[in-house]
Amino acid sequence: MTETKGNLVREDGEELAWRRVGGKGPTLVWLGGFKSDMTGTKAQALADWAAASGRGYLRFDYFGHGASGGDFSRGNITRWRADCLAVVDELTDGPLVLVGSSMGGWLACLTAMARPERVKGMVLVAPAADFTDKLLKPGLPAEALTALEETGVWMRPSLYDDGGYPITAQLLEDGARWSILPGPVPIDMPVRVLQGGADPDVPWTHALELANSMKGEDVVFTLIRDGDHRLSRDQDIARLIAAVEEL
Repeated sequence: MTETKGNLVREDGEELAWRRVGGKGPTLVWLGGFKSDMTGTKAQALADWAAASGRGYLRFDYFGHGASGGDFSRGNITRWRADCLAVVDELTDGPLVLVGSSMGGWLACLTAMARPERVKGMVLVAPAADFTDKLLKPGLPAEALTALEETGVWMRPSLYDDGGYPITAQLLEDGARWSILPGPVPIDMPVRVLQGGADPDVPWTHALELANSMKGEDVVFTLIRDGDHRLSRDQDIARLIAAVEEL
């Protein structure tokens, strides 16, 4: 199957870039991580798998990410959750399986909670639920607290971007609104979690807490002991595709 491209115009005029592979359902929807985009290794591998297997697949960039419009520093969980719901509502039909990576794992949970009649399963890769409040905020250095108080923004150094990531006070404040841990998390569907034991960004204990907090019983947590945060090695991609195929 060939992949089509387009832009979804939101109510404020900003456009969300998307790519879609037509095929049989349930439709797979990719939800990427913080400051990532839909052209990453895992997202592309799933597009190739969907095209080869005749499965429906949709990937997109959030507001301020990748090929989509908007200023990244103005983004927050409220906005990115709304992007997910808009894409699901306007670009897909029928049952869905969400694949969320890092922040996308949190957004997948929020999307599933808002659309339980549509979402029939999830595969979560290093899910960073509540990362603004529980992973990022507690580790902020003194200079970050000063910058956030004085200017409302701090440039956080990143292993994945030489320029760093802008962390804003409004992102941290907004993120607390969408906290789902310690739970219980009202998600009752098959869920597969892939988590690296050597992940420097999301401790495996944090991902396990999310898995344990879910209402459903069909939740499988896989610890990849030597895996990093991205889980983009060939063997990691194979595990991801296997989890998707299982659902």
